[in-house]
Amino acid sequence: MVRKPGFSLIELVIVVVIIGIIAAIAAPRMSRAVEGADLAALGGDLATMRTTLDLYMIDHDGNYPGSLVAIVRYTSASGAMSSNPSAIYKYGPYLRAIPPCPSGPSKGGIGWAAANANPPTAVSGSTTVGWLYHAASGGVWVNDIVHLDK
Repeated sequence: MVRKPGFSLIELVIVVVIIGIIAAIAAPRMSRAVEGADLAALGGDLATMRTTLDLYMIDHDGNYPGSLVAIVRYTSASGAMSSNPSAIYKYGPYLRAIPPCPSGPSKGGIGWAAANANPPTAVSGSTTVGWLYHAASGGVWVNDIVHLDK
């Protein structure tokens, strides 16, 4: 009787076990990589928004906007907002849109809430409030209790 070349059942089981071990090692590393990417995006978005708020303040005699909406609209010297430019509404917009929150429980939220302090406490239970904004200081934070110190 001639034996056909091939793998035995034990050899196949060993290969499947090795693949399982490799997958078990790689899965946590992949999830940490995703979290790291979210935090990097968060840092970039916060830097952009803080720079934008500083530009607004320079154009408006040292005053930060009363709301984050002002950075995506045309504004007058007094801070009044309009969707269209004119001789009065000649400043801005400083951003095309408020970026969606890249991490935390409110991931994807583009809304904002007035911050109660500098630094603020998170608005819990809201998935649409991605950002917290303190108009007096121009501070902006992600709406996530874990990352408020970033």
